[in-house]
Amino acid sequence: MKTNKSIFYILLLAFPTLVGIAISCQTNNKADKQELASAEYAGSVSCRECHERFYKLWEPSYHGKAMEPINAAFIEKNKLPDSELIPVESSHYQVVFEDTTMVLYEKEDDKILNSYQVAWSMGGHNVYCFLTPLEKGKLQTIPLAYDMNRKTWFNYPESAVRHFYDEEIEDEALPWKDAMYTFNTGCYSCHISQLSTNFDLGTETYHTTWREAGINCETCHGPAEEHIRIFKNLKEGEEPEDVGLIVTKKFTQEQHNASCAPCHAKMTPITPSYTPGNKYFDNYDVATLEDRDFYPDGRSLGENYTLTSWMMNPCVPKSKLHCVTCHTSSGRDRNKDNPNNSCISCHADKGENFEAHTGHKPEAKLTCISCHMPRREFVGHFMRSDHSFRPPMPELTIRFGSPNACNQCHSDKSPEWANKIVKKRPNGNYQEETLQWAQLIKEARDNNWENVDLMFKYIGDEKTNEVIRTSLIRLMVNYPETSKLKIFIKALQSKSELVRSAAASGLSGYHTLETKKALLKACEDEIRLVRINAVSSLLSYTTASFTKEEQTIIDKAEQEYVISMTARPDNWSAHYNLGIYHQNKGNTTKAINSYETAVRLYPQSLMPLINSSILYSYKGNTAKAAENLRLAIQYDPDNEAANLNYGLLMAEMQKMDDAEKALRTVLKTNKENATAAYNLSVIVSQKDLNEACEFSKIAMEAEPQDPKFAYTHAYFLNQNKQQEKAIEILDSTIQKNPDHLASIFLLGNIYLESGNKGKTLQLYENSLKNIGNNQQATFQLQQAIAQIKQM
Repeated sequence: MKTNKSIFYILLLAFPTLVGIAISCQTNNKADKQELASAEYAGSVSCRECHERFYKLWEPSYHGKAMEPINAAFIEKNKLPDSELIPVESSHYQVVFEDTTMVLYEKEDDKILNSYQVAWSMGGHNVYCFLTPLEKGKLQTIPLAYDMNRKTWFNYPESAVRHFYDEEIEDEALPWKDAMYTFNTGCYSCHISQLSTNFDLGTETYHTTWREAGINCETCHGPAEEHIRIFKNLKEGEEPEDVGLIVTKKFTQEQHNASCAPCHAKMTPITPSYTPGNKYFDNYDVATLEDRDFYPDGRSLGENYTLTSWMMNPCVPKSKLHCVTCHTSSGRDRNKDNPNNSCISCHADKGENFEAHTGHKPEAKLTCISCHMPRREFVGHFMRSDHSFRPPMPELTIRFGSPNACNQCHSDKSPEWANKIVKKRPNGNYQEETLQWAQLIKEARDNNWENVDLMFKYIGDEKTNEVIRTSLIRLMVNYPETSKLKIFIKALQSKSELVRSAAASGLSGYHTLETKKALLKACEDEIRLVRINAVSSLLSYTTASFTKEEQTIIDKAEQEYVISMTARPDNWSAHYNLGIYHQNKGNTTKAINSYETAVRLYPQSLMPLINSSILYSYKGNTAKAAENLRLAIQYDPDNEAANLNYGLLMAEMQKMDDAEKALRTVLKTNKENATAAYNLSVIVSQKDLNEACEFSKIAMEAEPQDPKFAYTHAYFLNQNKQQEKAIEILDSTIQKNPDHLASIFLLGNIYLESGNKGKTLQLYENSLKNIGNNQQATFQLQQAIAQIKQM
């Protein structure tokens, strides 16, 4: 059976989209691990003496200059102009260069309201972003950024809008001082080296330190001091047994991709640190197409940092292709002068017949990446190349609005024009497969399950790309039927680590013997992400459900799960997840403390406000429960869960006007919310029976399997003198639920009120035969029959 997970008790796991990498002092090579673990970082300058050529290539690279101090040298080198006065939120901002400094002014007309000293730059490839120190040790991304291609300043927060699940809600930007724009929280480890955030949870203060700005050699190779010691002590002609560093030349395809992915992925860290060479999903989770920053077909709608699209690349499993095939470790393009090189190593036939393959004359100057890896500018300023390597698909543009390479070049033409040309090619039906699964992704996002069997087929097919399978599993968290359990249990045996992890998470809340056995096995999976998702799903079971040996397995995985939630003490969602953990363990006080910590770190976080309100109500502190729900509604007035909880709480406190208002808001947001409709029908029944009938009908139709809602609708119909409709509904309900006494007795009373004692008696006697071994129902029916016979 499935545990009760009505919206009033909803427990949602947060998946923050943080980007970061922290290198621990470990190695996969043959060096003495203990000695290397205690080694010190020497800094990139220490590499120059022996590796000057590589140093000179790295030092001016985008990795080397990923972050730079704002000083006279930076200002002289870049010669950026002062900005105009640019509106951001409710103010206007201007960047001004003053001698050797850079200052951000907040102005109203000509009056300066605030000034911010700019200390650091980030990026510079397409866009320069800048950092200013704020209170509590924060380095904050300022609201203006510089477009290096257009040579213009622009409103930076508007380049990272949120994409909402409700298509009627317009995308909107976060405030520029939001935590997602705080360097210490979001972008820290992809722009500097050997960083410690040093976050003090008690004071919510950062004491952040780092070894070097930019991505240095030791980011990928580990601490160099031991390496330097070994080579300085070598005798002439002597070869070391071990070089004392992580040697990336020996990396496999998987290791190369994994070592780049921490910075080039929309991911969630599950460990405090990562060592290049280790397995990616032992340290991170990654966003897939459940995230609205992707179009349903997987093309990027927002900043997704490459990995997810790379995992959709059909060339990767068929070849030895990896990140360093095309890029150097410092981020340069190996094929800048010959962009087709990597492709024609496998596709020589296409290279030899390039004009026929592309359908374009040589003067078009196309390359393989023109069509298979087009650079797309999103939100007006950022350029990203599509790493899925898929061909142009204009029909997907027509269907989903996603970009395609044809119309990126032929911007004066329509996607319909491009689609006609594509379909005339010899293999012109190549879009069909993507159209089919992308449509399923869209339907799952919209909670449309008419093609659920086809979704199951894709999930169960090992030949289907793992990103597609994972996306469907994650989206099916809202699919209410238990038929998905068999599919998810089978998916736990997938070759894909990501699919297994999604399946483990998807089984949460379903307490069957098969589910328990499958999750216990997954707790011993070779991949940490699978283990922690599996144990998370098992923690809602009681300890009595497991043998001593099974509990030992759970305890071991549970330790990893707790570490995954405490790896980032400055992350509100980590504390939110910790609250869910404590709540499942039955520790209400610790759960409330974790939820309140999450809210303290990020006041706009709705889920911990909602969940804590439930626990406050449980402990009898209805005032605090109501306060937290009011805060949630203040941040998101139409939030379904917040309004439902608030409406139910107000009804419990006999504040019916407040309850009615909140529950009506729920139905405005979700017209099929049975709980809201049911409670509204009860509230309004005292003043408007017609409306009570309308609301109770909504509840009945939203959840036809629950006889309580059908009974309630019939009750109000009867009260509203619509006996025939009430009888019809009760007859149907009793046929489906022979032991639902409330419906049986209501129907019997309707018959009695109409003077039909015989029909009532017949109903009760028939019900007595159909209720099975329900002793209480048997006794009540026998009593009712006896009373009628005495009438």
